Amino acid sequence: MSSQTTAAESSSQPRYAAIKAHIRAQIESGEWPAHFRVPSENQLAQDFGVSRMTARRALSELTDEGVLMRSQGLGTFVAEPVPAGSLLEVRNIADEIAARGHSYAARILKLEQAVAHTEVAVALGLTEGSVVFHSIIVHLDNGLPIQFEERYTSPTLVPEYLQQDFTAATPNEYLTRVAPLTEVDTTVEAIGADEAVGKALEIKPGTACLQIWRRTKSSAGTVSFARLVHPGNRYRLGAQIRF
Repeated sequence: MSSQTTAAESSSQPRYAAIKAHIRAQIESGEWPAHFRVPSENQLAQDFGVSRMTARRALSELTDEGVLMRSQGLGTFVAEPVPAGSLLEVRNIADEIAARGHSYAARILKLEQAVAHTEVAVALGLTEGSVVFHSIIVHLDNGLPIQFEERYTSPTLVPEYLQQDFTAATPNEYLTRVAPLTEVDTTVEAIGADEAVGKALEIKPGTACLQIWRRTKSSAGTVSFARLVHPGNRYRLGAQIRF
């Protein structure tokens, strides 16, 4: 990198931001593909004429944003593209992960009978205090937690829900098979992870997350009401509409 280029970039924005912009440009151009080892803090500091602390800030922020990933003792590498979900269809997360050539796994935190509080009762069309099935599952992509799923399911429409092995088939896959979807309501919001979600997703409490509320219905009625939480730097949502 020439000193003229470095000076031009640094004059128009903070030095750490210039480093971030340079790294992003290299990735977006394809020069630095996934798993490419990026220059060290020392090298970046030398190239941009900045302190190691400034270079470290650029690398740390890009790592927090999911652009880079650090491996202790090995260096910093370009991360794989963040997985993308769809706002217009309900996809099985295990299939999404498999389509990327990755390994899917699930951790079952809860699978129990519970009593419906007001919000759940309203969502499922039940009376408050009714019995519902409650599950909490963490979905992993190559061992990395990418989704916290808390789901309440109607025992009337899906009586054998608690007997399923959700490490073998996700709730989405099972429910789609036994109670085919006819309608889906979805709401998306940004939140900070609480302690339970943070622990499950292996992130710090308060970390920015994407939360999806989803109610699914079949021809027989409302089947389930789910809360899906993704770490903000590990997942994104998209949609394509054609006219």
